[in-house]
Amino acid sequence: MLAFTGSPLDRADDVRADPAALAGLMNWKARLLALDGLMPALDDDGALGWTTLADAPEDAELVFLGLDRGHACFAAVPTRGDAAPRMANPQLWGLMANLSAADLALYGGARSIVDWHARHRFCAQCGGPTRIAKGGWQRACQSCGADHFPRTDPVTIMLVEHDGRLLLGRGKGWGEGRFSALAGFVEPGESLEEGVAREVLEESGIVVLPERVRYVASQPWPFPSQLMIGCHAYAETDDITRDETELDEVRWFSRDEVGASLAGDGPFIAPPQQAIAHHLLTWWSEA
Repeated sequence: MLAFTGSPLDRADDVRADPAALAGLMNWKARLLALDGLMPALDDDGALGWTTLADAPEDAELVFLGLDRGHACFAAVPTRGDAAPRMANPQLWGLMANLSAADLALYGGARSIVDWHARHRFCAQCGGPTRIAKGGWQRACQSCGADHFPRTDPVTIMLVEHDGRLLLGRGKGWGEGRFSALAGFVEPGESLEEGVAREVLEESGIVVLPERVRYVASQPWPFPSQLMIGCHAYAETDDITRDETELDEVRWFSRDEVGASLAGDGPFIAPPQQAIAHHLLTWWSEA
């Protein structure tokens, strides 16, 4: 199972849309996810910590996360969102590494939604203040009435293969020797396959035909709220022209080199196990 997938919560959309039903669940049995800003607060066993709604700040906006065996689960919106790069907080990654798969999925979803609220307190249409609605899965402008919904940004991340080798890149500012699959946001007006072909061409100069792209797997990525769409593609060319503004290196690696690197004894440092890139590399090396 990919990291950040498999949340145990029932999202209970019928409850979100019913203010009376939601209010009826906001009682002493309800649970509040313990967060320090956007950081998870763990209990003595290293699991996600939970408190009661009585512990929420008096003026806090509460997001209904869903139901866990009939108990309503909430999270409070922090005062600020997180604009830092995803790898800029080693403490967070250390905490997440010790969470169970279910807790990691629950935390990832909660982090994405409360971070969105913290960064969208004003209307993009008129600039007026917005308020929480539909249990936290919507914001409504108090001035012009516009409705705003949480974003999920599609990102293609792709294994590009040519003659039994795999194309990997090292991003700007990454540690020496760290390589991963190429990736990029899908742009308006293009399919996933077209997004893969465009990003590969822009970053490496390698030609990929959209019809030779296929889907492999996807992963929610809460930094801040992407959907990583894993794909595999065959390259028509192998001469690299690196985009120097985004990448420090782009190289071809053999199947043996990829397998050895995943085992910790190869020519590059593989992506962390929480990342879909690690899953994709494992899938390809074992094929």
